[in-house]
Amino acid sequence: MLSKALPRPMQFSTVPLALLMGVVMATGAEAEDKAYPEILQTIEQQGIRILGEMQVPGGLRSFAAKAGAQPLAIYLTPDNQHVVVGTLVDAYGQDMAEDQLKKMVEQPLSEAAWTKLEAATWVQDGDPDAPRIVYTFTDPNCPYCNRFWLAARPWIESGKVQLRHVMVGVIRQDSPAKAAAILQAKSPEEALTENERKHADGGIHPLDRIDGDTAAKLDRNATLMTELGFGGTPAIVFKTEEGKIDTFAGMPSEAQMSTLLGPQ
Repeated sequence: MLSKALPRPMQFSTVPLALLMGVVMATGAEAEDKAYPEILQTIEQQGIRILGEMQVPGGLRSFAAKAGAQPLAIYLTPDNQHVVVGTLVDAYGQDMAEDQLKKMVEQPLSEAAWTKLEAATWVQDGDPDAPRIVYTFTDPNCPYCNRFWLAARPWIESGKVQLRHVMVGVIRQDSPAKAAAILQAKSPEEALTENERKHADGGIHPLDRIDGDTAAKLDRNATLMTELGFGGTPAIVFKTEEGKIDTFAGMPSEAQMSTLLGPQ
């Protein structure tokens, strides 16, 4: 198999990402009664989105995945303790997963997913009448969320884009209390802005107590983030110029910002 290097992992990391040259060791025995073996769940915690299983020859299980905008083919060894990230080719050099991977990576989210995002608990960032709406799952402690917020200012300030921050608390112990401080503020929009502007100094002060309603909203947001296949923040959902619903995980590059938010 030929390895492919991965892009830099996102901040939502609980163990080092060791996928760069192909082989990863599991952190424990395979979990029972779970959709995927434990090693794949560990990979998802690093920001790698598992899209589904593919069918390939040779006795290996194969999974389509996405790291940011980069498609990946992940192959699981028979012991369920290692994966290889790369390209499986036959004697003629033909990629055994290319067509399946392309189809699965390019498959857009359904309108039902967009409807769920509309019904989620989010904080408006930008003109309510902006022609383009983009959803982003945001953790108050996430440095890449902060970088995305800063990078999006020209689109927000011009009135071209409205970001809807679906608040979650998943990175640090005080993340839920900070997210709650934003949601329970008199003006969640102003509280979000305060957190992002003061991010380098620790951001907004966490609440001492989260009320039950807010805790339930944060739980639902985190569940929705997982349902949409994300393992970390920022997790961005947008509509392409053709109207298809697409996703992006991590901090976009300067060129990718135009894809997500439109021409500046």
